Amino acid sequence: MSFKSDIEIARDAKKRPIQEIGEKLGIASQHLLPYGHDKAKVSQEFINEVQARPDGKLILVTAINPTPAGEGKTTTTVGLGDGLNAIGKKAAICIREASLGPCFGMKGGAAGGGYAQVVPMEEMNLHFTGDFHAITSAHNLLSAMIDNHIYWGNELQIDERRVAWRRVMDMNDRALRDIVVSLGGVTNGFPRQTGFDITVASEVMAILCLARDLDNLQKRLGNIIVAYTRERKAIYCRDIGADGAMTVLLKDAMQPNLVQTLENNPAFVHGGPFANIAHGCNSVIATTTALKLADYVVTEAGFGADLGAEKFFDIKCRKAGLAPDCVVLVATIRAMKMNGGVAKADLGEENVDAIKAGCPNLGRHIQNLKGFGVPVVVAINHFVTDTEAEVQAVKDYVAEMGSEAILCTHWADGSAGTRDLATRVAEIADSGQAQFAPLYPDEMGLFEKIETIATRIYHADEVLADKKIRDQLRAWEAEGFGNLPICMAKTQYSFSTDPNLRGAPTGHSVPIREVRLSAGAGFVVVICGEIMTMPGLPRHPAALDIGLNDLGQIEGLF
Repeated sequence: MSFKSDIEIARDAKKRPIQEIGEKLGIASQHLLPYGHDKAKVSQEFINEVQARPDGKLILVTAINPTPAGEGKTTTTVGLGDGLNAIGKKAAICIREASLGPCFGMKGGAAGGGYAQVVPMEEMNLHFTGDFHAITSAHNLLSAMIDNHIYWGNELQIDERRVAWRRVMDMNDRALRDIVVSLGGVTNGFPRQTGFDITVASEVMAILCLARDLDNLQKRLGNIIVAYTRERKAIYCRDIGADGAMTVLLKDAMQPNLVQTLENNPAFVHGGPFANIAHGCNSVIATTTALKLADYVVTEAGFGADLGAEKFFDIKCRKAGLAPDCVVLVATIRAMKMNGGVAKADLGEENVDAIKAGCPNLGRHIQNLKGFGVPVVVAINHFVTDTEAEVQAVKDYVAEMGSEAILCTHWADGSAGTRDLATRVAEIADSGQAQFAPLYPDEMGLFEKIETIATRIYHADEVLADKKIRDQLRAWEAEGFGNLPICMAKTQYSFSTDPNLRGAPTGHSVPIREVRLSAGAGFVVVICGEIMTMPGLPRHPAALDIGLNDLGQIEGLF
């Protein structure tokens, strides 16, 4: 049996003009700023006009810990959105934009898959509407202005050894992780060690995704800590005077992007912070706008629920005043087998025992999500190699956990494959049974917040942090930052900080390597283990297989 590739399916899509998609949500054409025929930004004027409307129901799609077998979280998000529309509900989708780094590195594109995709796929995975380029430019403008300030006399007395603001680019390039700048003599400035991060790891990205409007954006940008003096006094972006110009560069990027699914349903694609370094959710302004325009909004959070969902709840929902009505937890039979110890090459063979051995990973995510007071439904993303006995084993396990699992075939069947899931999700969302509450209160101490996440979500025995880190956290509390939420940066592949420890491990420790204050974004980043803020390309990067065919069409992107 042969299947069309995702890009072939996307290329055959019968797209509608973006004005027609806007009409489904009541957005008049004058409030759409088109980028070609099939994508547009929604004007800030229109967003301001709809703020008094009631909110629709918010549905979060998250997943088990990712495995090489694939889970299909974005595919399920799109499939569920299409399914809700297919059963007569007015629904919109909110997902993140794709980074060029993963597209040309290991992961490839990120716009769903099969017959549950968002289009135009090629543009979304490349330059799209230029948001990431604007974020890169704003970030690096600040970098240039910091060095320029030091060059022209250093009035703020910045300690050149304590410049905390690195540069960014939207590409995987390990050679830029640690570099020396300003070589070449007096006219080029003062040499110092620095480096590059990938754009999605920039605090500017996190700020854009959490800001409510342009005024809030500029305030947050101004609050970025960029350096310290010799006396350890913090120097802010506003002290450098870059916040106004950065806001100008980000003015258009702040407006959400509207596109469509293969079934011509509305999808907002906006923002894209790293899920294991930052908070991994699409923008607050896109989600809150969608909630004013649709009765149901389906959004996703990056990686597994231990990272993405926890940050969605404790950072995004806390800061934006959101309260989700239902959570969909995506799992696959293949991933359950891998968690049960089956090698990737053997996933096509039926192995019910391995599924039963791997289900505790799924069970812990269910338990964790219920701890936030939100009902959970498991979506089994179907693969052709799945057997009835394997699917039943997962359904039985989930039932024992007090939830239900629904088989979904959206990759092959589009909305027809998610009707059962959509019907059940709508029933739960409308029932009002969600009693959402974040994991910890604002007033809890920073180290106590870290311990709460580590013990309640990761099920660790302890958090390991030396005196320097604990003293830094106490100092930030004394400076008034103690009420900020925690953004854990750890591997996405395990509940622990060891990427090879699958399943539902207990008896492990969470070592903290570093803590960073993102005062503009409004959270404290806690780095555990070997987390790279500038990834490298793999031995065989996806870029080697990407090119144009004889018709000028893109091949190999997805």
